[in-house]
Amino acid sequence: MSAPSPPRPTLPTLPTSAAPSRPASPATARPSVRRVREGRRVRCLDWRVRFAILSVIWGFSFLLIKVGTEAYAPFQVALGRVLFGALALLGVLLVRREPLPRGLRTWGHLAVAAVLLNSLPFSLFAYAELSIPSSLAGICNATSPLWGMALSMVALSEDRPTRRRFAGLGLGFLGVLVVLGAWQGFSGVDAKGTALALLAALCYPIGWIYVRRTLAAAPGSPVALTGAQLLVSTLQLGLVSALFTSAPDSFPLWPTLSVVALGALGTGMALQMQYGLVTEIGPTTAQMVTYFIPVIATAAGVLVLGEQLHWNTPVGAAVILAGAALTQTRTGRRSPA
Repeated sequence: MSAPSPPRPTLPTLPTSAAPSRPASPATARPSVRRVREGRRVRCLDWRVRFAILSVIWGFSFLLIKVGTEAYAPFQVALGRVLFGALALLGVLLVRREPLPRGLRTWGHLAVAAVLLNSLPFSLFAYAELSIPSSLAGICNATSPLWGMALSMVALSEDRPTRRRFAGLGLGFLGVLVVLGAWQGFSGVDAKGTALALLAALCYPIGWIYVRRTLAAAPGSPVALTGAQLLVSTLQLGLVSALFTSAPDSFPLWPTLSVVALGALGTGMALQMQYGLVTEIGPTTAQMVTYFIPVIATAAGVLVLGEQLHWNTPVGAAVILAGAALTQTRTGRRSPA
């Protein structure tokens, strides 16, 4: 989830080829044949089905965070998430016989990216869901494209302000006010938890801009780079958890399974699935998953966890998504970045 455009903690502008970026060797003498075979395996399942599965996985991530925090500290939930996500991607790399990236400079940039795209937002969302419903966290996550557009117009020269984008930003943040019930003085909304969730959503576009400036030309596939990033995040959160939390006394079944699923599926295999979608149908269509996540997160919170749903929540979420979609539309001769 969370990424820069979607709430996915990944490298959206890096090459999407599954083949490692390294000189040909006897083992890789016929890369085209291997890519064809990999493509056939990927297309065994229609992309629409995979798109739906990805939407459900990322939509349910907020429910899994909520269940995980019932037994574990927020830092521990975030740690389990990156740990099992890293293990899942390392398994993919092992099957492919693809190495992790090399170079101290690359790993240094990955360490910063890990803070911005994994360690910090994952921890913030976990802390936020101590006091706000998982459905509200999912809706706050949908503001990432709005934050991203606002920041990119300042930090990236190719993203110029337009009337349509300004309108989208205004509409999106109006939706936030509707969700929070601004006309009622924000009564019934936990201000701290909501602020933490919005801050987590802001982390993703900041991380995306950093990655775009520093790692866009780094050697290695997105899977290798993201796997390395999650490894670094595991070390970061392991240290933080050791310093600021105590070891859990027990490992209850459902919270433990939630954390494992959150990492292995929502942070590991879902990213691999997304890379396949980007390769097959392009980033523009693949990023549309962003607009399904808050809908599924809200439905999961209400139907599974019994969270209350007031009229302004779905209405505000729809306004946020409309604004986010408006900021993503392209006009003129520029091609998508």
